[in-house]
Order: sequence, then structure tokens, then C-alpha cells
Amino acid sequence: MSQSKFSLADLLTVLGTLVFGFFCFLSVNFLTLGDTTLSIIWAVLISFILGGLAFGVKLVKRTSRNFKTFIIWEWVLIFLFVVVAFFAIFPFSHYFVVTAQKENIQNKVVSNITQAEGLFIAYESYADNRLNIYKSRLNSIVAAKRVNPEEYKNFGFVEGTDDNTQVENKMFSLKAQLYPSNYSEMKQIDSVWLSDAKDKVTSWSPTGIVKVVNTLKIEISSWNEQLKSYSSFRAKGETATDFDFQLSFDDVSGIFNMKTIPNTLALIIGIALYLLMFLSYFITKRHPRYPGLKVIFRMGSHKENEL
Repeated sequence: MSQSKFSLADLLTVLGTLVFGFFCFLSVNFLTLGDTTLSIIWAVLISFILGGLAFGVKLVKRTSRNFKTFIIWEWVLIFLFVVVAFFAIFPFSHYFVVTAQKENIQNKVVSNITQAEGLFIAYESYADNRLNIYKSRLNSIVAAKRVNPEEYKNFGFVEGTDDNTQVENKMFSLKAQLYPSNYSEMKQIDSVWLSDAKDKVTSWSPTGIVKVVNTLKIEISSWNEQLKSYSSFRAKGETATDFDFQLSFDDVSGIFNMKTIPNTLALIIGIALYLLMFLSYFITKRHPRYPGLKVIFRMGSHKENEL
């Protein structure tokens, strides 16, 4: 065979292969819910096979000898490309199938995020309400300490110490438990995380939204449990219930990892990329001595087969 030369058509073949592989990566990333390593492996494997077959067909077409053998190889490689292309269109197309449901997915995930944004508002309302109730209770006990000295003692008050000071100290202790020193930092970090998650969802970041879907419920549930642990503290004499924030999530993971058939857009783009991969083959000219397909269907001398 004559030595191959890398042309613009070859560059387009490479480009078509890379684009096809990129969408395969996004599709497998959806199917595996963010397994980046597996997604890269499948994308590289599919691209390597398709690109290799496309270049192989082009190279055997340019042969200057052994025409009968290389024509057969050309047909075999074309057949293999068609077979691989048929199966490869399924992982390739999944990204487009999921994206077609983008609005539905965004609405559900943003709704989950909005619910999470109300978590700290609900907790602060709960904590402030407890503080107000407890302060009111302490003041009423101080006012009635002569009438009910036993209750005064049960709430930890000490005779001879200024009552107002004792009330302030008790309120400080309760507030320190309900709003520990890391509360503001925790709230800030979580708020930034939610804002970033919402940006990824609304901007439809293919890899980012999968991470959000995978971690949103885990993160919010973790924050909720942390706030519940803060609320479990009881001041002396206090009667209260733990913080309770009901979480309900619309799970969209099934949309990402459900295997589907290609839609029209995926088929059009996929076929266009296949044609781009084969462009180098289409424009490659055969050797001037190429005898045509008749060499396949007749027995010729060794010399004729070499021409």
C-alpha cells in the first residue's frame, strides 16, 4: 500500500470520533450516575474502535497491490463499522434522551433544593420559639418564687443571687446549645453549596447535575440530623420537643440510569458523525491500476491480482 498522508478529511474523521466519544462519555456518566472512570473507559473504547475502523477502511482503499485481498478486507471493515455503529448509537444517544426531559428534571431538583433552603429558616424559628418560651417560663417562676419556692429550686435558681442575672445565664446556656459556635459557619457553607447546586441544575451542567442528584438527599439529611442533635439539649426544667423538619424528595435518578431507545435528534447527530468519520474514506481515490470489482468474481493470474 502507498504511504498514508494525514489530510483535512482525516482531521475531520478524528474530530467526528472525538465528538462521538464525548457524548458517549456524557451518556455513560448519566447511566452510571457519575462513575467517571467507567464513563471514560467506555467512551475511549467506543471511539477507538469506530475511529480505527474508519481509518482502516480508508487505508485499504488506497492500496496499490493485492486488490482482491484488500477489497475483501474493505468490505469486512465496512461491515464491522456498521455493526459497531448500530450498537454504539445506544450509549451515544442516552445523553440526548435525558436532555429531552431537562425541564422536568430541573423542576424536580430545584424543588428539592428550595425545600432544603427552608431547613435553616425552620430551625431558627424553632430555636427562637424555644428561647422565648423558656424565658417567659423563667420570668414567671421568678415572679412566683414566694408562692412556689419548690419550682424555683427545681429550675436551678439559687437564693441570694440576683434573679435577673440567673435568668440571663440560663438563657445564655440554652442559646449556646441551640446555636453552637459553628452554627453560622455551617449555615454559610451549606447555603453556598445549595446555591452552587442550583446553578449546576439551572445551567444544565451534564456532569454537575449528576453530582447534585447523587448527593443532595444525603447532604440535606445530614444537615437535618445535625440540627436535630442541637435541639436535643434540654435546659434545667425545660419541656420541649426535638426539631422536626419533614423532608420529601422527588427522586430523578431513575430518569438518568434508565436505558432507552435513541430519539430522533440523537439519530440525526449520530449518523452525521458517522458520515464525518467516513469522510476521509469517501474522498480517498483508488489507485489508477484498480481493476474494479471484477477482480473479485473471476480467477486471474497472480500478476492480475497484484494489479
